[in-house]
Amino acid sequence: MTETTSPDKPTLLLIDGHSMAFRAFFALPVEKFSTTTGQHTNAVYGFTSMLINLLKQERPTHIAVAFDLSTPTFRDAQYDAYKAGRSATPNEFKGQIDLIGRVLTAMNIRTVTAEGFEADDVIATLATQGEDADFDVLVVTGDRDAFQLVDDAVTVLYPRKGVTDLPRMDAAAVEEKYFVPPNRYPDLAALVGETADNLPGVPGVGPKTAAKWITQYDGLEGVLAHADEIKGKAGEALRERLDDVRRNRQLNRLITDVELPVGLDHLGMSAPDREAIDELFDALEIRTLQPRLFELFGEEQQPVVTEEIVPPELAPLTAAAELTAWLDAAPAPVALVPLVDGADATTLVLVAEPAPGQGREDAAGDAVGARIDLTGLDAPAETALAGWLGDRAAPKVVHDLKTVYKLLRGGRGLVLDGVVDDPSLSGYLLQPDRRSYELGDLAQHHLRISIAATEAAGAQTELDLTGDEEQTRLATAARNGIVLLRLSRYLTAELADRGSADLMTRLELPLAKVLGDMELAGIAADAAHLSALTDDFTTAIDAAQREAFAVIGKEINLGSPKQLQAVIFDDLGLPKTKKIKTGYTTDADAITDLIARTDGHPFLVALLAYRDASKLRQTVEGLVKSVADDGRIHTTYVQNIAATGRLSSMNPNLQNIPIRTDEGRRIREVFVVGGGYRTLLTADYSQIEMRIMAHLSGDEALIQAFRDGEDLHRFVGSHVFGVAPEDVTPAMRSKVKAMSYGLAYGLSSFGLSKQLAIGVDEARSLMSDYFARFGAVRDYLRGIVETARKDGYTSTIEGRRRYLPDLSSDNRQLREMAERAALNAPIQGSAADIIKKAMLGVDRGIAAAGLSSRMLLQVHDELVLEVADGEEEQLTALVREQMAGAADLSVPLDVSVGLGRSWHDAAH
Repeated sequence: MTETTSPDKPTLLLIDGHSMAFRAFFALPVEKFSTTTGQHTNAVYGFTSMLINLLKQERPTHIAVAFDLSTPTFRDAQYDAYKAGRSATPNEFKGQIDLIGRVLTAMNIRTVTAEGFEADDVIATLATQGEDADFDVLVVTGDRDAFQLVDDAVTVLYPRKGVTDLPRMDAAAVEEKYFVPPNRYPDLAALVGETADNLPGVPGVGPKTAAKWITQYDGLEGVLAHADEIKGKAGEALRERLDDVRRNRQLNRLITDVELPVGLDHLGMSAPDREAIDELFDALEIRTLQPRLFELFGEEQQPVVTEEIVPPELAPLTAAAELTAWLDAAPAPVALVPLVDGADATTLVLVAEPAPGQGREDAAGDAVGARIDLTGLDAPAETALAGWLGDRAAPKVVHDLKTVYKLLRGGRGLVLDGVVDDPSLSGYLLQPDRRSYELGDLAQHHLRISIAATEAAGAQTELDLTGDEEQTRLATAARNGIVLLRLSRYLTAELADRGSADLMTRLELPLAKVLGDMELAGIAADAAHLSALTDDFTTAIDAAQREAFAVIGKEINLGSPKQLQAVIFDDLGLPKTKKIKTGYTTDADAITDLIARTDGHPFLVALLAYRDASKLRQTVEGLVKSVADDGRIHTTYVQNIAATGRLSSMNPNLQNIPIRTDEGRRIREVFVVGGGYRTLLTADYSQIEMRIMAHLSGDEALIQAFRDGEDLHRFVGSHVFGVAPEDVTPAMRSKVKAMSYGLAYGLSSFGLSKQLAIGVDEARSLMSDYFARFGAVRDYLRGIVETARKDGYTSTIEGRRRYLPDLSSDNRQLREMAERAALNAPIQGSAADIIKKAMLGVDRGIAAAGLSSRMLLQVHDELVLEVADGEEEQLTALVREQMAGAADLSVPLDVSVGLGRSWHDAAH
């Protein structure tokens, strides 16, 4: 255990991937690290070696590596010369970032990026989430901007030399080196400048001078406000560059609330994929690292065999007759691989290969392939292709069905049907906790096939003799088609063995197409209302600031923990909160608790209002950026990221919009019915998790309450508190509601006490009284963990499995997290399956009835539809019927439906 981590806390290790890869590249001689094929590997080797050392020394429970994207960031948009003048990337370094990403995938370590943001912002966001969740956070980076994150919970490991010497920079170390505390380091950097980012500082002003000014004038704003008072050449230089300094400060501020596709629950540390590591490290010829890595996880090396795949020649199909003839002769199923130019599919590569057992022992060498240029088809050929694509009796295999479906339908008007497997989904059903479902990762893990190795084999085929880039793309697509087919055969057999094949064919595959249609449709946005909301929340932020400043008689930075500490605990003398290294915490929970303890102190109330309004404005600004040219917002749904089976929403994340607050309801007013439609319809399940809990536990009292249509939480409150239902107070109802949902998510008595702001003893007593009245629930929750520990997995009502090997882990934190997952997976997963079945039923019902209405959104347990004129009554009945009939439970599924111009107006 390290000197900066606590044995009672989980540790989150965050690594700046590009920063440390560059340092590894320059730390090791490039000429001594390359494969026999000429691939340079010094950055890969150095980075991986550093990572192994960090894992050994720090023993993190959670880990993520953040990378920059090649696309511009918001900083580039604000300052054209941002990072300009950097030296060109050495040719020997190119490609090594991708290889490092493959190493991380094989190690089961999540890599995280965010469009429009830098890796620093991703790290800042995850570090903030980790701190809020009471983690110890370690940030490994060569970027000094990260020093602003340092506090009691966050420590930066900043390389002094190469990637082996990583001294700890805690708050004291930052202040000792730069003469200011961490939260003021960005102020200092704004004055001094940052050469690496092409942010020029004030000439003649170094860290000591900048620190002196910052201390004297209480931060950068004070320095700028008193610039006229600063004498000498340094003061003159400052006055000449005030705009540069302000710009520097704006650009060096790290964003701590980036919308990310992952949360802390996705970053748990797990053992590497042995087969993938063996194969990849062998291919990269860095085998000396394998023993170190496997020793770390207590595993021994095992040999791996890599199979090379030679892609078939691709017959060009241009006429209807030859296309039909090829399809008639090809063995089923056919792998379909699109080649994309921009947002359009330009070519389809088709590959077929007889499965083992069809007259021979293996399938090697019998593959056939074809290519179809979608831009050059005549009408008969396009009709023939459309007929085959839409024929559900013509079996096809694709990877990432939803994307392929959208490419064909959105760009070409071609409807894809008859897909019998998508390895990105079947692989997910088999291993819902995997970090990646990319084709290469799945092939390495399940088939021991290295796509890197098959690329080398593909270079020997006729298709690639010209060296033409397009021919190389075709050869790669053909090879991927073979991999798709072999992977599909393996995964389909595995799903059948585990009883999950039906879940794939009846639920996930058809749902991918429904989601594709929803994404293509999007939902209309009220631009005027978005603009008004931005103005309103800005006004609220300003008003909250004025109220806060009026109480304390001065202006401060409400985002500065140090300044807040000075005001709250020194100037105002309010009760102390939890002690941290830099003073006393001013996080959201602490401020909320202080407001209760001080009967609503006006400064604290204003501070909370400022924070809430700031967060809401950020949400609205994200929506503004998401409005497409058609005036609609097109969120992206991800089927294979949540291990429980729930859908995730991204870009923008509509699941983050508050539901129960007035401000959240105002944001939902942005989403409106589009042109050519009459109204929006919303429908959601009432207390679906509790109904599933009643069904799975078989508790007769809960089941009867639901059957009688009682208010569940009032019913439970009357039993727990021993009073008549009409005597259950709102406070009692709130407590049992929080506890009921908490039990479904593995909440402990300590967690319940924090959530309800009551003592641990009261929370324990509340839970004890609950279990005394509802013994079947207690027995169910006790039994589910033990059953999962014995079986190795949990299962939903529909048979969705979640494997939890950490239930037997020696690491207490990992084991307890797995136990909490075992508690909530069957309930959350069953709820996910039910809403998915409902979506399919609604989609089929709309098509069967010939309605023009369409489904637009799924958020949690709610559906949003756009209703065509005259279809309100029929659609309402159809939605109620399909949602209520999506599962056969021992309690009824209650569905609430509403109609209105906006998402908010249609609430019920």
